[in-house]
Formats: sequence, C-alpha cells, structure tokens
Amino acid sequence: MGIPYSGTDWDRALSDLEPDIVAIGTPGGAHYEQILAAIEHGCHVFCDKPLTTSAETSKHLYTAARDKGVKTAYAASFRYQPHALLAKKLIAEGVIGEPFETECVSHYELNPLIPWGWSHLIELGGGRLSNNFTHKLSIVLHALDATLVDINGEARNDMHRAPVVEGVHDFRERGDFAPTADELDGIEWRDVDSEWSYSVMAHVMPSSEVRQPVTSVFRHGGMQPKFEGDYVAFYGDEASIHIGGAYAQGPVHVKRRGSEWELVPMPSEIVDDLPDIEDDTQRNWTVLMGELVADIKDGEYCGYQTFRDGWVFQEAVDAVRRGDGWFDVPNEV
Repeated sequence: MGIPYSGTDWDRALSDLEPDIVAIGTPGGAHYEQILAAIEHGCHVFCDKPLTTSAETSKHLYTAARDKGVKTAYAASFRYQPHALLAKKLIAEGVIGEPFETECVSHYELNPLIPWGWSHLIELGGGRLSNNFTHKLSIVLHALDATLVDINGEARNDMHRAPVVEGVHDFRERGDFAPTADELDGIEWRDVDSEWSYSVMAHVMPSSEVRQPVTSVFRHGGMQPKFEGDYVAFYGDEASIHIGGAYAQGPVHVKRRGSEWELVPMPSEIVDDLPDIEDDTQRNWTVLMGELVADIKDGEYCGYQTFRDGWVFQEAVDAVRRGDGWFDVPNEV
C-alpha cells in the first residue's frame, strides 16, 4: 500500500517518526498508555471511542493533554451524519419550538455465538454503552447544542459466555466466524462481562434559552429483534423530528402540530460541505479529522469533541454501569 513505516512497537514509532498527530484506532482497552505516551511526546491526538475504559483514566488523559497544550479529538463521530446535521439545522431554525424530549431506540438482534473478542470484556473496551450509546449521546448533544446534566439507567449482560474461534482478523467480519449449533461440541468458551443492552434516561441543557432541561431517553437491545426500524427523534412544543436509523442514517420526517408527517429533503449545502465518501463511518472520521487539523494549523476550534467530551462521556457510561441512581455528570475538572 506504499506505507513507508510500519511496526508493532508504538513507543518506538513515536521516537522514530516524531509525528505531529497520532491517531488511535485500537479497541478502548488499548488507549490509555498509547495516548499518554503520545501526549508526553507533544503530539496532538485523534482517538476513537471510548476514550478509555474508566472515567478516572479518561480524566487523566484530558488533563494531561490540557496541561501539555496539545489538541485532541474524540471520535463519537456519527454526529456528522447528514441527516443528524439536517435535524440540527431544523432545530436551530425553531421548527420544533422549545425542545422537550429526545429518543434514541435501536435493536440489533446480534448473533449470540459471536466469537469471543475485545467486545466481550469491559476492560478491553467492550460494551454497548461504549460503542453504541456514545454515538447516540453525541448526536443528541450536537443537534441541541446542549450539555449533559445528569444521567440514570441500567446496563444488562445478555451474553454470559462466548465461543473461542480461530481466524477472526477483521472485527467487521466476526459474525462470519460464528459457529453453528452442530459445531459447539468440545468448543472452548470464555466469560463475558460487557453489557449488550441498556436503558438510559438523561437530562441535557441546550445553550438556547429554555424553561427546563430536555429529557433524553436511550434504549438499545443488542441481542433482541425489532418489529419496526431503529430511530432518533426530537420532540418540541410545536413539532417533532423523526430520523430513521440507529445513528441517524435517515430519512428525516417532521410533523407539525395538526398536520401529517412530511419528508424533509436533504439541502445541497449540507451534502456539499461533507467529503465525497460513501462509507458513513469513514466520512464522519474524515470530517472530524479535518476540523482537528484546521484547529492545529490555524487555531480555528469549531466545537468538535475533544478529550474533555471523552472524559464526560465515560463518567456517564460508568454511572449507568454502576446503576445506583441519578448521577450529576461533571463537565469540567
């Protein structure tokens, strides 16, 4: 592929290359030491979610980067979906009036025999809160230009053990290696402690003048089938917005009080401002990286998510996993 440098010793790579920016694309359990080393080298850092596997270590990375003066980006990046951006535009234009509620609902019907891997242990970065909820929370906060206030909920493990299968290299293709029922005799099993379903309620406070915080509900069942489609929705005192897809893949419909649901066409200015990349995940990463690079070069911070957000999100995830009631989410150290 023409890549001039490759290796598995990331610490040596930092010394050999002295990079301006380090991108961390490993599972969450392999973030903390790597990011801390990059920060100590004075590198700006782009990191996938979750930032780490605990609020304590996430806060340490945030404060370390802040004190070192390096830029950071946190890639809970489906907030850049075109239809999520369209919803943000409509809300800013006052289409729904004062926002009252948001709702994010999805069910994936995942195969219970998915081969054991990092997604099965919290300490390795697994769990649907780390890898599903983070995107949804990001979409809601961005669309409403809001801050997370407090959170309550529960997480549930629906898969207490998983089969060990050889040959899985690409995480996206892990389902192709799931054993069939007649292949289970004599197979090795390992324990699973990550959650596969969650029910969360939170309050978020928009920056615009509102009378009360917005109630936000997040529901996800990793193993359960659905009858109708996944969706993201925003409800106000004048209208509601419904976006198809777990991560706001579209389309967008609006229902104003006393009228029928109407399909909202995608404005050309939203599409024209995004990279011409078909794959949603890659396009969203590219948008975020572009915003980070612009900030590094010109000091043009435009509100993209940083390690502060990664820490705040991990505080929220840890609170739901504890399941001990309402938690006031800190937003600054």
